[in-house]
Amino acid sequence: MFVMSLLRRPRIEAKSPAQVRAMREAGLVVARTLQLARGWATAGATTAEIDRRAEQAIRAAGATPSFLGYHGFRGSLCISVNNEVVHGVPGSRVLVDGDLVSIDCGAIVEGWHGDAALSLVVGGEHGPAARAEDVAVMQDTETAMWAGIRALFAGGRLHAVGAAVEGSVRASRAERHRAGLPVSYGIVEEYVGHGIGTSMHMDPHVPNYAVKGKGPVVPMGATLAIEPMVTLGGIATRTLDDEWTVVTVDGARAAHWEHTVAVTEKGLWVLTAQDGGAAQLGAAFAPLA
Repeated sequence: MFVMSLLRRPRIEAKSPAQVRAMREAGLVVARTLQLARGWATAGATTAEIDRRAEQAIRAAGATPSFLGYHGFRGSLCISVNNEVVHGVPGSRVLVDGDLVSIDCGAIVEGWHGDAALSLVVGGEHGPAARAEDVAVMQDTETAMWAGIRALFAGGRLHAVGAAVEGSVRASRAERHRAGLPVSYGIVEEYVGHGIGTSMHMDPHVPNYAVKGKGPVVPMGATLAIEPMVTLGGIATRTLDDEWTVVTVDGARAAHWEHTVAVTEKGLWVLTAQDGGAAQLGAAFAPLA
């Protein structure tokens, strides 16, 4: 994800159908690797072990990890635990039941990138160690991601994504309060979604919150990574001494979800979802033949 800067002039690169299809191959590697990593993220596993297995899976699929070596990053996955928001460096940390974990994965196939992330509770969201507020923020962040994705369409405006994400987070929080769970959500503003293609991070920035103005027009063939990060507290973050891991200043736990999405002539194709987004998008699901 990009670090948000309001000084950048956004530009959205359109991809040809052939290029989008090539990105789908990278997206499928990411989707399958994340599904495997979900199963590996069990109590007693170290984040380094999960990362090692993910690298093997990515390479066995004929792809290259996007993250490994990126500006010196030391893993094929970003694995962020509890109050770690993003960019967690895999290492000796041992997962325990009840940990709230986000796993971010990128892969390159023939020069094209896919990028996606998921969150989970170790031991399962119905396990005895799961905290209700962790399950809520995990579920509601995923819901907000899909709301942002559904706000995309050719000829639409980019900033509709952030407005939809924020609206979804607010609605989910209100629903949790009505159900007797008084969660407090914060949408991280410093880190945002991004364009993606032959580079992992490209223009434009894609805010996860409502901003002034409509933003640029989204062209057919745009490929964007939509990735809200939501905390159970404030939005202030800091980076640890490893120069990568981003944590909440107040110690609140956080969730992170992401998908790479292509805007097609007739709708949307989620390149990093194994079903292409069919289950979530309904009539907006429009894969290329």
